[in-house]
Amino acid sequence: MKKLITLLSSWLLVCSVNATELPEQLEWLTNNEDPVFASPEAKRGGVLNSWLLSFPLTFRTVGPDSNTSFRSFILENQLGLYALHPQTERPIPALATHWAFGDDHKTMYFKLNPAARWSDGKPVTSDDFLFALEMMRSEVIRAPWYNNYFSEEIVDVTAYDAHTLSVTAGSPKSQRELLNTVGLAPQPRHFYELSDDWVRRYNWAQAPVTGAYVIDDVKRGRSISFKRLDDWWGNDLTYYKHRFNVDAIRLNVVRDMNIAYRHFLRGDIDTFGLILPEWWHDKTDTPEYRNGLINRIWFYNDMPQGAQGLHLNTAHPRLSDVRVRQGIAHAINMQRMLDTILRGDYERMNTFGTGYGDFIDLDIRARAFDIERARALFAEAGYDQQGPGGILRNAAGDTLSLAVTYTTQEHTSRLAILREEARKAGLDLQLNLVDGATGFKAMLEKKHEAAWLGWGGGGLYPQYWEFFHSLNADKPQTNNLFNISDAQLDTLIEQYRVTMDLDDKADISRQIQRRVDELAIFIPGYQVPYTREAYWRYIRLPELKGTRHSPSLFWPMEGAPHSTGGLFWIDAELKAQMKSGKPRFEPLLEIDETWRRKEQ
Repeated sequence: MKKLITLLSSWLLVCSVNATELPEQLEWLTNNEDPVFASPEAKRGGVLNSWLLSFPLTFRTVGPDSNTSFRSFILENQLGLYALHPQTERPIPALATHWAFGDDHKTMYFKLNPAARWSDGKPVTSDDFLFALEMMRSEVIRAPWYNNYFSEEIVDVTAYDAHTLSVTAGSPKSQRELLNTVGLAPQPRHFYELSDDWVRRYNWAQAPVTGAYVIDDVKRGRSISFKRLDDWWGNDLTYYKHRFNVDAIRLNVVRDMNIAYRHFLRGDIDTFGLILPEWWHDKTDTPEYRNGLINRIWFYNDMPQGAQGLHLNTAHPRLSDVRVRQGIAHAINMQRMLDTILRGDYERMNTFGTGYGDFIDLDIRARAFDIERARALFAEAGYDQQGPGGILRNAAGDTLSLAVTYTTQEHTSRLAILREEARKAGLDLQLNLVDGATGFKAMLEKKHEAAWLGWGGGGLYPQYWEFFHSLNADKPQTNNLFNISDAQLDTLIEQYRVTMDLDDKADISRQIQRRVDELAIFIPGYQVPYTREAYWRYIRLPELKGTRHSPSLFWPMEGAPHSTGGLFWIDAELKAQMKSGKPRFEPLLEIDETWRRKEQ
């Protein structure tokens, strides 16, 4: 039956090709002239040993429970039509070798690389992009954001032949914004069937990918391993040479960061992120560092920062009152957290995300810790009676409390500072630590009062629809953790999505940010404009260490939307030498400010 469906789809593709012709006089573009950012010294081989805090709830990248940290290992192992160069930000070839912009300012045309293959050996064709649109619009995947985006933002995919296609946006856009919109990734039609049981059927399916790695071994609840495809079709592409160098990636589940760090010091894990100030400053004075076996690097990047802070669920009766939300914002002493627990290493965030240039309203300042102002706002909302321990309550006996759901044990001390300070304003913060995947699932299902988390920064412009539009309120498995439904926000967001002029679009973005600030649904936390990492000396980096848009120097996959990952490699000879004895080296601490923003 499945073979018959595949034959039928191929026949339909031939029919559509015969019925559709390419516009004349398209200017086909490509880009193999920008600087190569991988090192020709890189060596292939070895195993990267890493770890996960929790085992994922699914291998799907869309649908229920899919939005977890592990998702990036699959999603960023899937090439799109093009990528963005991490230094110049211009498009570079990926699945497509050439592209062209249509006169309608809505359509981009692409020529696929005939060599492109799925990991199961099947060719990547235009039909896989037609199917991607069909799949992302289907209700069986139970993914409202994707259903909407691929109906309103991407409205059409046209196949002209097996290797030529176009993707059309829902409204006219600048070329820059088209690149931010139509970079469609294919879906393998020969693998998926859009049946009513799609979510369950493909929950643990290992779908074919277009990237260099495939899942090789899974021990449910314990580990996931990837292996590299020796005959990967992209090995000789200009911007993919000397990348994705390790033969295998092994991810072991270690549910406690402190235990994971002990594994790292033993050499069972090869690299370890040291963003946390207490780890960078206090846990790196060990023989492994002093003897130069483990190196440290502080690498500044220049990239958008996703929103990090408290997301208030307005569906909770107490939080439906904007005065309570404003009072909570004034009761949160974020600056004390930054100055004490975080050692001054992090910077206060003032808006919902940063680093998008004119799209950010720099005049917005996060509400400052102000006990008197907080208490006045609480009193206006009816919380004017002193209860046990100094916590306020209203005439009905409702205690002024806020349950904060979070997923990282290391953040407990940070939130404890906020709890201590909030009591001075009569607010009781109740800290609710939940396992990573389970906790995020609870947030997506809107079972939280306040969610403490950070989103990854991405894209060329801020995204608002999934976070703030009312269509995503009061629904599980959407990113509107605020459950906000606001007519003014909806109007602005809808204008933002269709506005072509970038200056006008930036102005609307600033209006959206001001409205979010007025509603007091998000209490900004902090931003971290760098990555800090420790790594065993046998892990090697290029001379430039990383790119302008590298969120991590040891990310093994592609990266998105900028192509940044897989630049490191393993020095097998040095590793063998280090394992055979107890050599000593000069300790190495590097601080790379190549891409540090001037205002930092």
